[in-house]
Amino acid sequence: MMDWTDRHCRMFHRRFTSHALLYTEMVTAGAIVHGDAAHLLRHHAAELPLALQLGGGDPGELAEAVRIAAPFGFAEINLNVGCPSDRVRSGTFGACLMRQPGLVAECAAAMIAAAGDAGPEITVKCRIGVDDQDPEAVLPEFIDRVAAAGVRVFAVHARKAWLDGLSPKANREVPPLDYALVGRVARARPALAFILNGGIASLEQARGHLAPGINGGFAGVMLGRAAYHQPAMVLGGADALVTGSAREAVSAEAAVRAMYGYIEDELARGTRLARITRHMLGAFAGRPGARRWRRILSEGAHRPGAGVALVEALGAVAPARTAAE
Repeated sequence: MMDWTDRHCRMFHRRFTSHALLYTEMVTAGAIVHGDAAHLLRHHAAELPLALQLGGGDPGELAEAVRIAAPFGFAEINLNVGCPSDRVRSGTFGACLMRQPGLVAECAAAMIAAAGDAGPEITVKCRIGVDDQDPEAVLPEFIDRVAAAGVRVFAVHARKAWLDGLSPKANREVPPLDYALVGRVARARPALAFILNGGIASLEQARGHLAPGINGGFAGVMLGRAAYHQPAMVLGGADALVTGSAREAVSAEAAVRAMYGYIEDELARGTRLARITRHMLGAFAGRPGARRWRRILSEGAHRPGAGVALVEALGAVAPARTAAE
C-alpha cells in the first residue's frame, strides 16, 4: 500500500473502526536511519493501534530502524517480505527475500533484539513463494526458519509473487490463491499466529476465514484495497467482528463528518485539501450519489482556497441513517 495508507488515510479509516489494527505504508529501513525519521514515522495518537511496515534486507540497518521507531508507540513493526513492486525489487528486499529465509531470520532476530522485551512486536508478512518455487516446500521451511529467530506472528498473502513477468498489479490478481496451504501450515504450528491476506474483498469473507473450518480459524485477516476503496462496507462493521460484540456499523456520513476538525487543523498547518480527500473518494462506494461525491472532491479539492466546506457536500449522496451517526 505504498503511497496509499499515509497518515491522512489512516485518520479517515480510524473514523470507521476503533479496534482494527491499521498499517503504515511501507517505509524502508534506510530512509529511517539516514533520512528524516521524525517525518517518516509521524502519526496522530488517534491512529493507534498502528503497525509500522518496514522494508529492508540488512539486519543492522533494520535493527537501527527499530531502535529509532520504538519510542513512537507502534503496536507492531512488520518486516515486509511480500511486496513485488519494481521499487522494492531494485532495493533487494520485499518478495525477493522469500529466496533467502536465512537472511530473513537474521533480520528478524536483529529486529527483535533491538525492540527489547518492552518494545513493539516484530512480525513478518510474506508470500507463499516466488517465481518457480514450490509453495508446498518453500512456505513451511520459510516459516520455520523465521519462527526459530523468534517471530510469532506471520501475515501470509496466499499467492505466489512472480517477480519475472508480472507487474505489481497483476501479482495481486493473477497468481492463484491457495488458502488451503496457508491453513495447513497454520494448523501444524499452533504456537504461531497466522494472519490471512489476499483476495479477501468483504467483511463476510473475512468472517469466514476467522471461523473454524477447513481453511478457517486464522488469528486474523488483512484487507488492503477492499478496505481502501470501500471503507464503509469493510471497516464500518469491523469493530463488531474484532470484538465479537454487537455494534452498529459506522456510516460513511458519520466518518466524513468526524473528519471536519482534522481537516481544518491540517489546512491551518498548510496541508492541501486534496492530500486528505484523495483517500475519501470511496466513502460512499456502492450507493446512489457516489459518483457525484467523487467528482465534487476530485474537481474541487485542488482549487485554491478549497476547504472543509467542500467536504460538507454530503447532500450529494442519499442519506443513510444509523445509530452510529
